[in-house]
Amino acid sequence: MLRANHRLALYMEGNLDGDYGKMGFGILRYSPQEIVCVVDSSHAGKQVSDVADVPRSCPVVGSIRVAWTRGADVLVLGIAPPGGRIPESWLPAIQEALSHGMSVVNGLHELLAPRFRNLRAGQFVWDIRTEPEGLGVGSAKAASLDNTRVLMIGTDMAVGKMTAGLEIWRAARGAGVAAEFVATGQIGIAIMGSGVPLDAIRVDYACAAIEREVLRASETGRLVIVEGQGALLHPGSTSTLPLLRGACPTHLVLCHRLGMKVLRRHPSIAVPPIPAYVKLYEDLAEVVGTYPRPRTVGMCVNTSHEPDEGAARDGLRRLEDETGLPCTDPVRFGATECLGWLKLPDGDRP
Repeated sequence: MLRANHRLALYMEGNLDGDYGKMGFGILRYSPQEIVCVVDSSHAGKQVSDVADVPRSCPVVGSIRVAWTRGADVLVLGIAPPGGRIPESWLPAIQEALSHGMSVVNGLHELLAPRFRNLRAGQFVWDIRTEPEGLGVGSAKAASLDNTRVLMIGTDMAVGKMTAGLEIWRAARGAGVAAEFVATGQIGIAIMGSGVPLDAIRVDYACAAIEREVLRASETGRLVIVEGQGALLHPGSTSTLPLLRGACPTHLVLCHRLGMKVLRRHPSIAVPPIPAYVKLYEDLAEVVGTYPRPRTVGMCVNTSHEPDEGAARDGLRRLEDETGLPCTDPVRFGATECLGWLKLPDGDRP
């Protein structure tokens, strides 16, 4: 796990301006640790902000050695290639980082720790996608909690569920609410230092893993925000049921990309009418009265592809008319409005 005093270098070779750097961009946006540099030889000498639209910048360097000489003590693999396997071309860089005494954070499915066992004192290889020990079968214990539990749901994969959830969590913390964020993917876990790598957990234990983490977060959190994964309509997603059963959410927030009519990587699959889709989520969560029914309170909409702010606001208003739900882009316009959707009990307000 990362400590507050760790100084990070993000390995993003060839991907600082590509589609697969979301791990690195998530760390750049939200990690509390100092980020010394990004490693990408194709943009060495620039600042990250010269290449990517992120609110936090740092130098781009061309090699692991330069990152080490600048004081980085942890290398974070900031690229998420398809399939989650580590390309052979990355291994020399990883080996070099370890030889300099740096630690490594790996969010991919392929584990590194078994390859690199001879580490120095205090050095580590953190394979985030590792199933926690001691899991059993879920029991819906979260349904008996008296706090507010928000599950971020989506109309697609990679539509902004983690980002929107973190923005709401930060806004809540800033407003004095006792809020916790339950990370369920590698980026959120690296940022928060805890969570459930849901896609690395055997299906029989997945509900229990979410349940255990939600119960832990609820010890201090009057508001618990659970990072969503996948989407109910996506043909490759199996994560909806563990999230619903493990968290037993009181509220749902739907995440969507402005103007999206079909799935990004499956254009033959159309997004259904959103009101019907929301009802399906609520019905599945409730199971004919078996569990408390959550309420969908609003939509967090990714408008980053619309450069004109006025056009983005017009698009949000059209979605509100279509769905009857309040809509905002919490990155572009702030997440304070989202807190109002939740109508937190008086005792949970600042």
